[in-house]
Amino acid sequence: MRMGYDLILEQQQKLIMTPELRLALKILQLPTIELEELVKQELETNPVLDVIEDNQEEKAENPDKDRKEEKSTIEEIDWKEYFQYQGKSYCLENTGIDDSQEMNYDNLICYSDTLKDHLLFQLNTLKLGKCDRIIGEYIIESLDDNGYLCTTIDQISSVLSASKERVEKVLRIIQTFEPIGVGALNLMDCLLIQIHALGIADENLEIIIKDHLDDIAGNRLQNIAKKLSITVAEVQDYSDIIKSLEPKPGRSFFCGTECRYVIPDVFVEKIENEYIITINDNYSSRLMVNQYYKSIINTEDKSSEALSFINDKLSSALWLIKSLEQRKNTLYRVVKAIIDYQRDFFEKGDSYLKTMTLKNIADEVQVHESTVSRAISGKYAQTPRGIFEIKYFFKSGVGNEEGEDISSESIKKMMRSIIDKEDTSKPISDQAIADLLAEKGIKISRRTVAKYRDEIGIPSSSRRKRY
Repeated sequence: MRMGYDLILEQQQKLIMTPELRLALKILQLPTIELEELVKQELETNPVLDVIEDNQEEKAENPDKDRKEEKSTIEEIDWKEYFQYQGKSYCLENTGIDDSQEMNYDNLICYSDTLKDHLLFQLNTLKLGKCDRIIGEYIIESLDDNGYLCTTIDQISSVLSASKERVEKVLRIIQTFEPIGVGALNLMDCLLIQIHALGIADENLEIIIKDHLDDIAGNRLQNIAKKLSITVAEVQDYSDIIKSLEPKPGRSFFCGTECRYVIPDVFVEKIENEYIITINDNYSSRLMVNQYYKSIINTEDKSSEALSFINDKLSSALWLIKSLEQRKNTLYRVVKAIIDYQRDFFEKGDSYLKTMTLKNIADEVQVHESTVSRAISGKYAQTPRGIFEIKYFFKSGVGNEEGEDISSESIKKMMRSIIDKEDTSKPISDQAIADLLAEKGIKISRRTVAKYRDEIGIPSSSRRKRY
C-alpha cells in the first residue's frame, strides 16, 4: 500500500454559528419584556448606541412651533397667583394633611394579607398567656400555603418544651379561626373540622369522611351504601356535602407568589374588513448610532486604538439594529400568515379554529420551521377576540368527510357541549361521544375522545353518574 503526502483541493460547505448569528437567533426568540432588558444592557455597554426620544423627533420636525408654544405659555401664567400659592398644596389646603405624606410612595403600595398574617391577627385578639401565645405563633408559622400543619404535635412539644396537652389545646383554638379547616393535620381532619363548625352532627357522614374518601372520589357510592346499610340516594347527599367543603382552606389568600402579567408582542386590530398588525417594538424603531462617534471616525488616526474600539462597537450596534428589524419583519410575516390561515376563527369564533402546523406557516412565509418556532416562542397576540399565546393557533386535529381539518379545540368544545346536555343518571360514554361526532362527519376513535376529555378536565362517565 502506497503512503505519501499529496496536495488535494476540496470544496466543503459548513454552517458556522458566529456570535452575530447567535445574537440574531436569540433576539428572534425573546419576548418583548426580555428584549427590552437586552436592549437596555446594550445601551449601557455600547456607547455608540443611542435612543431617539419622542420629544426630540417633534423638536426636529417643528423647532419654531415649540418656541411659540413655550412663549405663549409663559405669557398666560398669572405670576401673582403663582407666588401666592408657591409651596402650598391646593387640594390639601384645608384637610390638615402634610404635603410630604401626599407624595409618600409607601402610601401607594398595594398590600394583601397572607394566611399567616390573617391568623396572627386573630390570635392577638384573644386573651392568652405568654406561653400559649408563643405556641400559637409557632403553630401558625408551621402552616403551609394550603393551611395544613407541616409538623407534628410531638415535634412542637419538644422544640418549645411544652406539654402535648397544652399544644393540642392551642391547636384546637387555632382550628376555630377563619378560614374554617385551617390547622388540620390532613385532609380527613380538615373536612371533620369544617362539618363540626357547620353544626352537622351525623355519624354516617363522619364515617364516610374517615373511611370512604377514596370511594367518594371514584364515585363508588354503592360500596358505601352497602357497608353503611343506607340507600344510594342518601350516600349521594352525603357526597354533595363533602364536595361542597374546602379541601385547601388557605388557597384563597395571597401566598407571596407574584402575578404574571402578559405584555402582548403583537397587536391585531380589525378595521372595516381588514386586520391590521402592529408589532410592539419600543426600542427597535428608535435606536440609532450616535453622531458624535461618527465624527470621531473621520477625524481619528486610522491606526489608533480608539478608532479600533469604536469600529467594533459600531459593528455591534449596526448588527443589533439589523437583527431587531429582521425580528420585526419575521414576526409580522408569521402573524399575518396565521391570521390569513385562521381567518374563520377571528370572524366566527373558537369552533372554527383549524388544525395548523409549523410547516403550514413555514411554507407560506418561506422560512424554516425552526424560524417559525423561534418567532412564536413565548409571545402573545392581542386580538379582537382576546389575548392569546401565538402557539394557541397551532393545533393538531382530525379530518372530516369533506376533507377539511378540524382542530382539537373545536372537537373539545363539541364534546363539552354534548356532555353538558347529558342525563346525569345515565351519562354518555366515550364510545357514544365518538359515534355522535361521527354523525357530524368527524371520524375520531374512542381513545382520542378519552384523551381530549381528560385534557379539558371532565371525569369519566362512571364518575359523572348521579343516583
